[in-house]
Amino acid sequence: MIEIPELAFGGLAAGTVSALALGSGLWRSRRERARLRQEMTGLRHQAEQSARAGAEEAERIRQAFTAELEHLATRRMPAEASRTAHPHVPVPGPIGPEGAATEPVLAALRTAVLQERKRVDAAARAGMRGTTREIQASLYRLQDILHGLQQRYDEPELAQDLYSLDHENEQSLRRAQVAAVVCGAWVGLAREESHLVDAVTGGQARLSGYRRVKLHNHLDPGTALVSHAVEPVAIIAAELLDNALRHSSPDTSVVVNLEHVHNGVAVTVDDAGVGMAPDERAAAQRVVAGTDPIMFSDLGDPPRMGLAAIGQLTRQFDLSVDLSTPSPYGGVRAVLLVDKHLLSHIDPALRPAAASTSPSTRTGEVPRPEPLAEHAEHAEYAERAGHAEHVGHAERLEHAEHSHAPAQPESGPDRPAPGDDQPAPGPDRPAPAVDDLPRRRRRQVSPDQAAMIRPSAAETAAAPARSPEETAAALGALQSATAAARDAARSEGTAPR
Repeated sequence: MIEIPELAFGGLAAGTVSALALGSGLWRSRRERARLRQEMTGLRHQAEQSARAGAEEAERIRQAFTAELEHLATRRMPAEASRTAHPHVPVPGPIGPEGAATEPVLAALRTAVLQERKRVDAAARAGMRGTTREIQASLYRLQDILHGLQQRYDEPELAQDLYSLDHENEQSLRRAQVAAVVCGAWVGLAREESHLVDAVTGGQARLSGYRRVKLHNHLDPGTALVSHAVEPVAIIAAELLDNALRHSSPDTSVVVNLEHVHNGVAVTVDDAGVGMAPDERAAAQRVVAGTDPIMFSDLGDPPRMGLAAIGQLTRQFDLSVDLSTPSPYGGVRAVLLVDKHLLSHIDPALRPAAASTSPSTRTGEVPRPEPLAEHAEHAEYAERAGHAEHVGHAERLEHAEHSHAPAQPESGPDRPAPGDDQPAPGPDRPAPAVDDLPRRRRRQVSPDQAAMIRPSAAETAAAPARSPEETAAALGALQSATAAARDAARSEGTAPR
């Protein structure tokens, strides 16, 4: 039988063990709670730091994006808008990586500005095209009026003034035509097939300094242009010559050579002017090539339309102009290439080139004198012939009054007509077709009248060069004599052939 003290000791021991076990569990749980509390505190601190860092990063991004937007609005967008008109203007890049998001804005701006420029340019072209059409019509009417006045009046001074006005009107017409071509209008004239040298000379005649142009024709006789290429070639030749004359000294010449090449005909214009820098020559070459569209705002103020018109015509009519090489005379060399499909042939015996054009070096003919000297000689000869015409008509009228019969037409097939100074046909100069040339009555003159008509060698050697005014006076005298001859022939009942 167990005693009570032993039982109490055992219970006390068990209670002590239980208390120790319970205390140990409580201590462990308290340590775990403390550890958890410490971890929660650390996590809360980290969360606060993360939130603070996130707020700081968000603020930095907001400030960076604000700076990018300000940089886009104040620097990049204006530069991009200017670049659409001036490709050499640089566009600044973004400040940071956040600026990549603004690239679509620049692309949209670029597209909108180009579309607006094209719309404004099209409206300007349409308005300019309508204005130039009216100006061209008025200038053509004025040209017809001037030609009518030239045929109506015979006073030398008035004739000279009319010729000067006609030339000024022709220059104004050329400027209006160039402006119309730049605006996309048609060239304005439809011509028949013409000699290529006539087209180039026609472009030369539209300029104020045409006397400085020295043209050398090395083409085969009869080399011509198809009808739709005549006026474009004349316009391009006029603009190339105008640039050469404007940018060279007035005491220098502009040399033009017409020669055959493998693919057609080349018209080479060389001047002794100031020339162009390589970048200017490259820019001019891009304009005359006609590959890129040209807007009015690219032509400067005032607009320089000559090269732009050349580029428009080269694109429309399959021509080509090259400005890439300098001239051997120190200026600019311009080469107009006319392809074979734009060339034609005209029989030079049936339709010879104009007398004022440069003779071809391939004909074997003796070169004719300079156009101005040739016209002066013709005018002097015509003036003497006109005086003889007056004398002849007076004699015939007096004879008709005495005989009471109309004067018979006089003819002399063996005598040259007054004013005929063309060389006789030979092996190098074919005889013209009789049926295709106008015929006129040849008159026999007395020896005294022949002496009046044909000056002696001493008079020819001592005669000074005629001025344009004297030439105009001589032409007026010829016109007066012709009108008087026709009136006299009508009064006698004889119509000139």
